[in-house]
Amino acid sequence: MATEVGTIQRTALFEQHEAAGAKMVEFAGFALPMYYRGIVEEHKLVRSSAGLFDVSHMGEFLVSGPGALSTLERLLTNRVDTLREGGVRLSFMCYETGGIVDDLLVYRLDDGFMLVVNGANREKDFEWIREHLDDGTDLRDASDETALIAIQGPTSEEALAAIADGDLSDMGFYRHGRLAVAGLPVLVSRTGYTGEDGFEIYCGPDEAPVIWVALLDAGERLGVRPVGLGARDTLRLEMGYCLYGNDMDEKRTPVEVGLMWITKLDKDEFIGRDAIAKARDDGPAERIVGFEIVGRGVPRPHHRIFAGGSDVGEVTSGTFSPSLGRGIGLGYVASGVSGELSIEIRGRMVAARTTTLPFYRDGSVKRRK
Repeated sequence: MATEVGTIQRTALFEQHEAAGAKMVEFAGFALPMYYRGIVEEHKLVRSSAGLFDVSHMGEFLVSGPGALSTLERLLTNRVDTLREGGVRLSFMCYETGGIVDDLLVYRLDDGFMLVVNGANREKDFEWIREHLDDGTDLRDASDETALIAIQGPTSEEALAAIADGDLSDMGFYRHGRLAVAGLPVLVSRTGYTGEDGFEIYCGPDEAPVIWVALLDAGERLGVRPVGLGARDTLRLEMGYCLYGNDMDEKRTPVEVGLMWITKLDKDEFIGRDAIAKARDDGPAERIVGFEIVGRGVPRPHHRIFAGGSDVGEVTSGTFSPSLGRGIGLGYVASGVSGELSIEIRGRMVAARTTTLPFYRDGSVKRRK
């Protein structure tokens, strides 16, 4: 949820961020905290205890009616027909070319579905879905009436349980349910973008400040603190999670992105299926890889990647990994390239090597059914 101030929108938690001394930045049209105490400190906090994130910039669409399932089966690359009530599933939405409209989460509700889309893609996504509705499908943008709080880290369950009325230990990874948090009825899912165990809480804008303060109070002894976008980015990159606009866009297919596990070519026809199948069969000219810097240097987007003295690709995401103590990144390289690389950083060649993902493997995320 957001209120507009000029061309930048404020979430329902803006006053909490300012009171906590956050460094505010514009992101996807919203004023959001980049950090409170420092990116590295906040990153390590999430890995060791738990951090609280304002992710209210995300978009939420409600899809219902007798045509909802057929609409989503045709729009999304992953299966929706096998998603049970209370389940959450990651999927792409693609163009006919196979290029990616967005990556999103699908929630199976008792009366339909909720799609959670990237905030920067909200208007584009809504129009794309609206143009492809089957008869009998109702579509509603609920983003402005929804705030979203994420608590992530190994102590997140204990902190949330202190103010929730349900048994969170029974909630599996990528599952959701309705329960009371701080006495308020909300939707809670065991999902996140950090590689740590955690939850995301969907609530009304008036409820968000109450829940935010209650979580900080309940989690104080557990080390729970607010965390900004900077650490959210370094945490997701350590897990090798792709970011729309950096690591994937309308020019990339799921084949190049390496996420065919959320693209079910064996299901009924969906938009982009034929193009994606052809890209798989032909083999992509480029593919995404993860790499680590050998020695000193921090890779950044648009840095060039070299192998054997030849320019073979470009960095799409890069950072210094607080958990690993070295530079890491994602980038597209010519298919077949692996092993020793060089990254051009500020005019000098820095040694790197490809590695399997995720970079960080000790997260507390619980992949329970």
